[in-house]
Amino acid sequence: MKIAERKLTAKQTALVDTLVAKGCSIKQAAADAGYAEGESGRVTATKALKLAHVQQYLMQRMNEEFGISATLAAGTVKRLATGAKSEYVQLEAAKDLLDRAGYKPIDRSQVQVAGDIRVSIDLG
Repeated sequence: MKIAERKLTAKQTALVDTLVAKGCSIKQAAADAGYAEGESGRVTATKALKLAHVQQYLMQRMNEEFGISATLAAGTVKRLATGAKSEYVQLEAAKDLLDRAGYKPIDRSQVQVAGDIRVSIDLG
């Protein structure tokens, strides 16, 4: 059976959703998702999180959450670039926006090699 075909149990779904939404510990998420109380619930939840289909769902949920959070973060950086009291904060936010838009300055580095390199190969 392929990973995508495996179904998550209600507890596994609740565990992942709680972890992503709350950002809490596995022990707390396990308790909220209905796993056994205490250490045994944490152990069972940890084992569930190691299953490939559960990890796949976790990554999917994290990507969704990051996508939503990214719009908020972009708005915050834009607000800081135009309205922060500190000019340093405005500068750093503006540089970050330019960087993300593809206008990153060229990294200039100068490499200088000094010395004499000799290679001797004796085949005899």
